[in-house]
Amino acid sequence: MITVITSFQLPKPITREEAQKLFLSTAPKYLGVAGLLRKYYVLSQDGSAGGGIYLWNSRAEAEAVYTDSWRALAREKYGSDPSVTYFESPVVVDNVSHEILSDE
Repeated sequence: MITVITSFQLPKPITREEAQKLFLSTAPKYLGVAGLLRKYYVLSQDGSAGGGIYLWNSRAEAEAVYTDSWRALAREKYGSDPSVTYFESPVVVDNVSHEILSDE
């Protein structure tokens, strides 16, 4: 599994409520995306930065999403270029489903 963290600086700080409205406007685009297990939208405590934390089945499936057009959409929506960082996730603890997930 792969965890991807995206982040971007906002042109001006926003409130939690503004972020929620903004994030809800893009959330439906991620429903049913091949390989995406879960996405968390995040906002810094001071409202000056945001991003996403994604859990993917594979890096290939993740890379299929973070294209130049995705970057352009993020830039247009959030006002700055996003950064994208990939991490291997060999083990995930899920306390909701009471599972420990592993690539093995």
